[in-house]
Amino acid sequence: MSVVETDPQSVTGAELRSFVERIERLEVEKKEVAEQIKEVYAELKGRGFDTTAIRAIVRRRKQDPDTIAEQEAVLELYMAALDMR
Repeated sequence: MSVVETDPQSVTGAELRSFVERIERLEVEKKEVAEQIKEVYAELKGRGFDTTAIRAIVRRRKQDPDTIAEQEAVLELYMAALDMR
């Protein structure tokens, strides 16, 4: 069982409240950004774009080029083994 420090010098209520409030503000911002991203995907879909493909592109652009090359090499190997190429 752990012991909670009660020494006001270690953690103050005001300091802790500040951290919690920052997290809450960031959670609100995260929700707003997620809604904006959702709106962009809806706009893409409305313009006739394939949102599944766009999501794959966004994921892929986040990856390291070496990781992408390695994944493609493994995919090619597996597809060849399954006579899919």
